Amino acid sequence: MNRRSFMRSAMLFPIAFNIMDNNSLKDLDASTENSERMPVLFVGHGSPMYAIEENEFVHSWRKLGESIPRPKAILCISAHWETNGTFVTAMTKPPTIHDFGGFPRQLFEVQYPAPGSPELAYLTKNTLKKTPVELDQKWGLDHGAWSVIRNIYPMADIPVIEMSLDYNQSPQFHYDLAKELSSLRNKGVLIIGSGNIVHNLRMVAWDKVDEPEHGFDWAIYANDKIKKHILSNNHKELINYMLLGREVQMAVPTPEHYLPLLYTLALKGENEQISFFNDKAVMGSLTMTSVKIG
Repeated sequence: MNRRSFMRSAMLFPIAFNIMDNNSLKDLDASTENSERMPVLFVGHGSPMYAIEENEFVHSWRKLGESIPRPKAILCISAHWETNGTFVTAMTKPPTIHDFGGFPRQLFEVQYPAPGSPELAYLTKNTLKKTPVELDQKWGLDHGAWSVIRNIYPMADIPVIEMSLDYNQSPQFHYDLAKELSSLRNKGVLIIGSGNIVHNLRMVAWDKVDEPEHGFDWAIYANDKIKKHILSNNHKELINYMLLGREVQMAVPTPEHYLPLLYTLALKGENEQISFFNDKAVMGSLTMTSVKIG
């Protein structure tokens, strides 16, 4: 893995999108009304290099695609799309965005040509009442989405849209907004939050890149504390994560990789089971810990 840190995604402005009509929305509803309720995922995505490497995390993603119901479409909330306001991608052919620098050419040559879904984008916009949602034609799929999804569904034959993170809003806002997405699970939509529970790039142990598992004491402590709250359904504490102590503050120095976890937790039903996978630390200050609900 290259020693340069990931580049922060730049905000792109949407253009007007008005091609959907009520009949199209009815068609989408009709095609999904009898769908099996989909699970919801939080995936620790780690390095972009995992898109082309073979390791235990990649193998786990592949098994995941074989073990859960096949979705009609995917809605991904990625740590790498932060915006002023809330946006959903609405193009029919979302581009593969290589939103990083300093990696091998092979990684920049990767394409994930999954179709988009203007229908799902419009339905998502109409479903969310807490805030205005804009339909975006410029963004596409960033590496927080495609580096994981291409391993879960390598045929690229399931429509994928992304929803952005409004960087002006609080964790409580994001949690409450996520709850409004619940009905999409009953329409065959797989909702994926993509980030990392522990994500402190400034403290990465670059000399441990090639070790399969390595975590600083504070990182493991913070990860375990957050996992305990997840299993106990202590969502209030997880929303107010900055009050959980110094170790968690070190684990989450900026919110963008943590907020997708709140989207996943907000969608948990009262009696739904929680399981963890890829539950390991890497490079000292990152954890790949992932969550499956349902």
